[in-house]
Amino acid sequence: MTTENTEIDQKIDDATLENNANDVQAPAEELSVEEQLTQDLANEKDKFLRLFAEFENYKRRTTKERIELFKTANQDVLLSLLPVLDDFDRAIIEIAKSEDEAVTKGVELIHEKLKNTLSSKGLELVEVQAGDAFNADFAEAITQIPAPSDDLKGKIVDVLEKGYKLGDKIIRFPKVVIGQ
Repeated sequence: MTTENTEIDQKIDDATLENNANDVQAPAEELSVEEQLTQDLANEKDKFLRLFAEFENYKRRTTKERIELFKTANQDVLLSLLPVLDDFDRAIIEIAKSEDEAVTKGVELIHEKLKNTLSSKGLELVEVQAGDAFNADFAEAITQIPAPSDDLKGKIVDVLEKGYKLGDKIIRFPKVVIGQ
């Protein structure tokens, strides 16, 4: 029995050493598992923050595009109404030559109503007048004529067609004649 006891004692000692070795290795594995989990958590947080930032940028971009779409949606309608406004301007000049004040006043009221409606939608007149310096960013030169005087050289001699802008964007440039 003593041999059996020694064998049993030896097996117990071996098992104890194995358990102790496993206990020593277990904290090392737990630390690596904890480190791995910490690293995974940091990676997931980074992915989340990047996704959140990307989504915020997407929201800003689509909001800006929507605002631009609303501005440009009016542009086509306003551009198509500009010839009507031009015709009204010409009609008022011709009707003013007549002696019928009632017709003149009626056409002027309709003209003002149209101008106010278009202004409420953001349409503005581009201010250029004869005698102003020519700037290609704000006017379109149709032709050049000999300047009637030396002070009109390189300046606007006549405005043939009014220009309009919608917000900050010019949608129709004024057509002008320049003196040479």
